[in-house]
Amino acid sequence: MKRKLVLAASIAIIGLSACSQNKSGKPAEVKQQYTNHQKEKKMKVEELTAEAFKHKVMDYEKHPNDWVFAGERPAVIDFYATWCGPCKATAPVLEELAGTYSGKIDFYKVDVDQQQELAALFGIRSIPSLLFVPKEGKPTMQTGAMNHQQLEDAIKKALLK
Repeated sequence: MKRKLVLAASIAIIGLSACSQNKSGKPAEVKQQYTNHQKEKKMKVEELTAEAFKHKVMDYEKHPNDWVFAGERPAVIDFYATWCGPCKATAPVLEELAGTYSGKIDFYKVDVDQQQELAALFGIRSIPSLLFVPKEGKPTMQTGAMNHQQLEDAIKKALLK
């Protein structure tokens, strides 16, 4: 009985190792290729400090009463916190959309605990809050976590008219 069990285990190991190799005898790289494809599609969402915000989005000290956009492209700004569950769920969706709209829309994030001045400036009371900044016109804010389709629809409506 023990001999049959050892034989069956040996056959299973040989069979499984043969299945994970390609014709050249090297291990298959399917998982690695999939992972690389996913990395290509996702882009890093840039973290903004108050100083970077003034240069890349709007200098609120120079223009305290008017919205004067400093960016070259429309932008999505995620006001989040590291401890926030819905913020953590939104982050990978934003990274994926940053890859999809690379070169068309800039994606930024602002940690409300670290950048309290920015959070107060925009009246952030709940997170995640997303600020959609068109190239021309006034920005709009949406609060709450959104799935991929909801966020993409919001981007199209606010920024890609």
